[in-house]
Amino acid sequence: MEQKIHQGRNVKRFREMLGIKQEALAFDLGNDWNQKKISMLEQKDIIEDDILDQISNALKIPVEAFQNFDEDQAINIISNTFHDTQGLINYNPTFNNNSIEKLIQLHEEKIALYERMLKEKDEMMARLEKLIAK
Repeated sequence: MEQKIHQGRNVKRFREMLGIKQEALAFDLGNDWNQKKISMLEQKDIIEDDILDQISNALKIPVEAFQNFDEDQAINIISNTFHDTQGLINYNPTFNNNSIEKLIQLHEEKIALYERMLKEKDEMMARLEKLIAK
C-alpha cells in the first residue's frame, strides 16, 4: 500500500528544521502572504506547483523535498545511521570558579555543539537529497 506524502506537513517540517517562523516565511513570500495563510498551507495534502516553487526559493530547499519526503524513511535512515550520542552530551561537566573563564568555556562548547549539529544536519540533508533523487 502506497503511503501518501503530505506536502504541507513537509513544508512545516523543513521550515521548523531551519528555525524559520511562519511570519518570516510569509514575509519572504510577499505581500499576499501572512502567518494564517502559511498555517493553512501547511495543512494541505497537495500544494500547487507554483506555490511550492516560491517556498522552495524562500527556504532554499528543492521542490522535490516537499513532494517526496517520507518521514518513515527518514527516521529509518537516521535510526540506522546515528548511534553515537555521547558526543552531544557532556556527562562529566567541570566547573570553574572563575566566571569569565567559565563563560568562555561554555561559549566554546556551545559553538562546538552548533558545529556538530550543523554537520549532522548537512549530512542528513545530503542523504535526503539522495533519497529524493532516486
